[in-house]
Amino acid sequence: MRRFIVAPLAALLVLTGCSKDKDVDRPAKLVEIKATLPVTKLWSADVGGGKHQMLLRLGLAPAIEGGLVFAATQKGYVDAYRVTDGRRVWRTRLRLPLSAGPGAGDGLVVVGSTKGDLVALEATTGRVRWRVNAEAELLSPPAIGESVVVVRTVDGHLRAYDAANGELRWSIEQEVPRLSLRGIATPVIVKNEVISGFDNGKVVAVNIENGNTLWDTMLDAPHGRTELERLVDVDSPVAIVGDNLYAAGYHGRTAQLSIDSGQIWWAHDMSSDHGLVAGVHKVYVVEEDGTVIALSAEDGAEVWQNVTLKWRELSTPALTGAAVVVGDYQGYLHWLDRRTGVVIARTRDSKYRISSAPIVIGDTVIVLSDGGELAAFRAAPRPTG
Repeated sequence: MRRFIVAPLAALLVLTGCSKDKDVDRPAKLVEIKATLPVTKLWSADVGGGKHQMLLRLGLAPAIEGGLVFAATQKGYVDAYRVTDGRRVWRTRLRLPLSAGPGAGDGLVVVGSTKGDLVALEATTGRVRWRVNAEAELLSPPAIGESVVVVRTVDGHLRAYDAANGELRWSIEQEVPRLSLRGIATPVIVKNEVISGFDNGKVVAVNIENGNTLWDTMLDAPHGRTELERLVDVDSPVAIVGDNLYAAGYHGRTAQLSIDSGQIWWAHDMSSDHGLVAGVHKVYVVEEDGTVIALSAEDGAEVWQNVTLKWRELSTPALTGAAVVVGDYQGYLHWLDRRTGVVIARTRDSKYRISSAPIVIGDTVIVLSDGGELAAFRAAPRPTG
């Protein structure tokens, strides 16, 4: 089941496949695996969430800063927990329908709402530092750099705010197609640039100080006879390794680009609304159908693929020293060997879908389910390719 948003009316369409496709798109059944990676559950906490939050497909995901992990709920709660033991340090209730964040950095925790509210909290205490309105719904965590907070909104804007007081510094806009996926890319800050994907299939880099466009690259042009076929959204964050970045688009391509110029070095036709993660030697992509593929970072050649998780509505992947980690619609975490793609461990702390990417700090993986279960796991590290 896919969810789309139509601009400017923001009418939500729920599209399901025809009856003849039901067998094709049925989620793969999990088979017994031989677990070779020891994974230990460290702690869990109940943040809150539930069915209403799941149906809205919100951009709520955990974030880490200064030894704390932050999580938010649609009902307006923002919590901080200690990474080491899961003990809650503070809770703030904002009485807003939160839909994005938290973003964490530079001593701040920043969340956004369906009504465009952008709220910055002090990371150590949860005290509200400032609140502004970004003029449109927020559906992805803010990016926080030194003295700046950057957000993407559903109306195609990329906006930067002063981290000290919330004053708007600059704003740029990209055209939003009449029909696009529900969801927007999280901006990524690197060097003096902010880089983000857009619903029109572009990846754009702007100067973090003044918002001047440094380059914009069309990851793939729309093609097809219908508006659905012509969707080319870049809704997942880019991954950056060294001087290269990697981006994936829906009905588009997965590509390696130069950070400095936006030039595409290599690209593959590969539809992904789940996103990717990159290491030094390989790039790991979750395709639209749930196939997980490893590509060579050098030339984009396929190294391996895993089809055992097809149509299980996988999350954006995360990378540990030993494994590629993805969540699925039943709350399972699957740990795939980075060298071979074989599932080497499987864990579960919730029956609810895991929409947001797991986050990794050292050998600890923290995951938040759509039902509000926050959990931390530790996998024994081992060298890998």
